[in-house]
Amino acid sequence: MPTISVDDHYLTVINLFSTDAPGKQDKLLAAMREIVDSAAFPGWISSTVHSGQHSPGTANFIQWRSAEDLEARYAGEEFQHRTLPLFTEITTSIKLLQTEPVFTQGSPGFGDVLEISPSRDDHTVIELIGVAQADLEELVDALGPSQDWLPDVPGYRSHVVLRGIAARGVDGAFVVVYSQWDDKESYDAFQSVPEGAQSAGRQKTQARVDLLATSRELNTYRVVHSRAAAK
Repeated sequence: MPTISVDDHYLTVINLFSTDAPGKQDKLLAAMREIVDSAAFPGWISSTVHSGQHSPGTANFIQWRSAEDLEARYAGEEFQHRTLPLFTEITTSIKLLQTEPVFTQGSPGFGDVLEISPSRDDHTVIELIGVAQADLEELVDALGPSQDWLPDVPGYRSHVVLRGIAARGVDGAFVVVYSQWDDKESYDAFQSVPEGAQSAGRQKTQARVDLLATSRELNTYRVVHSRAAAK
């Protein structure tokens, strides 16, 4: 199954699709499964399909050998005349995010090489955070190394910070945080802790993120399908 590690140096593409009805989400998932199961693109490493939980939508976490391989895929006849028109028809927004993993952290027992797989029961959260280009590296630090208090949070499993490189559907610099939790209840409990009851470390890093972020959006997901290229 696919793993996430800063040492792999893969181009990581996170494609986020939102839609306005569960039926359209099902159609998106079916189309994505078909594409993943037939993938044989030069430079393609893996794809992992996520089903939206909080809001209708999907996410595809894709690893590529290089940006050149990805652009060849985007320029192809199938993507231009079949894949993109189909997704445009059944979505309300499309964001194609090129990123690089720059930080991983896991609670004890999970380590720094993280697995994403439909055989796991992770409650997955993907957050897209906009930032001024000049503040990008400070935001990466605030979301990554400065959150060394997170492993003490009940239900936290792991998170990955991915620095934005380029995007379609997003303007300006951005960071993506991909996190895994035991379940929805654990994540909701973490989110609902009043500021006055939060640890000093959490309050400090949250204040930094709030100051640096220019926009924030997230959805929660369940991994439903994955496939990797033969080694």
